Amino acid sequence: MNNIAFERQKLGLSQSQLAEALGWGRSRLSNYEADLREPGLSECRTIVETLNALGAECTLDSVFPNDPVTKQEGKSCNQ
Repeated sequence: MNNIAFERQKLGLSQSQLAEALGWGRSRLSNYEADLREPGLSECRTIVETLNALGAECTLDSVFPNDPVTKQEGKSCNQ
């Protein structure tokens, strides 16, 4: 699980808007958000960097947590 959608929604962005900022198609982002596909480390870094460039304050660990509790609760780095 990841917190991509959580961070995206906090910014008030649609999947299409974030996908465009990433230079990706919306379906690629959708697959990552839904955990249908798992992004590699470089994609994870790109997602976090783009979210932060758009106004988020998140880290690689907050968007892609290893802690099952954090994953379930959708906690961001600001919590």
